[in-house]
Amino acid sequence: MKSFFICIIFTALAISCGKSYDEQRRLSRAERVRLHREDSLALKIAVVPTLDCLPLFVAKERVLYDTARLDLRLRYFTAQMDCDTAVAGRSVEGLVSDLVRTERLKREGTPLQYVSATNANWCLFTNRKARIKKLDQLGDKMVAMTRYSATDYLTDVALQGVKTSSVVFRIQVNDVFVRQAMLLNNEMDAMWLAEPQATVARLNGHPSIYDGQKKGVKLGVIAFRDDAMKDKRRKVQIGLFEKAYNAACDSLNKYGIPHYYELLHKYYKLDERYVKALPKTRFEHISKPRQKDIEAVAADKR
Repeated sequence: MKSFFICIIFTALAISCGKSYDEQRRLSRAERVRLHREDSLALKIAVVPTLDCLPLFVAKERVLYDTARLDLRLRYFTAQMDCDTAVAGRSVEGLVSDLVRTERLKREGTPLQYVSATNANWCLFTNRKARIKKLDQLGDKMVAMTRYSATDYLTDVALQGVKTSSVVFRIQVNDVFVRQAMLLNNEMDAMWLAEPQATVARLNGHPSIYDGQKKGVKLGVIAFRDDAMKDKRRKVQIGLFEKAYNAACDSLNKYGIPHYYELLHKYYKLDERYVKALPKTRFEHISKPRQKDIEAVAADKR
């Protein structure tokens, strides 16, 4: 009799557990569907840890927008090529990038519209142990950059008319943190860096021998897929994003970059020493890139 009751108890428990498991699966499936729907409706923008993305981090983290009307989601990558893949694969509506990359994306079949220029700039740093002080000393040296990007374009611009003793080796290093580490660990002769990685290099004694702003071409941009710009609901979202972006720029200009130390530590892996050393930067409101810059890059067709 005792065995009979034990069997009944175990059977009841098994049935109960089975129902619980099936119910859990149904709930899990429903939750996945809900999350997928929310994500598909949200405005998603691909970003990287360069300083031109800081207004987006401020807008998102400080919630400078009406959450009832805009669900802003930032897709964080450490390599720009991953942002390209995301926008081409339609997993995001927009991205922060440079004109060289976006013009190439357009040529390869991803229609984009420019919403704004950014203050992105790249400088060419050399390894302090390499003792390279001039561009003509880059012969037979390795320069870290990314193909089909602003850094690739600027390498051509910087070396135009410069006579070197041998070929300059362009080494593709896409991840901005890996590139920075290669300089700090003396594994690369030279490389292009934007802020805040440029400040990290500078404070560690690595000199800059060329400023990307020298030719006066502004390459940083924020772009959205063409279909998002034409969709009525997305257009409203993008308009709200622009207001949030402008509010973030106003806050950064008013309080200064160090005021957002937590975000700089979280997204850029910067400690207080580097944050204090960042150059004073003015962040401009949403303003479309200059046509002459677009045309200069479009003519390059790399």
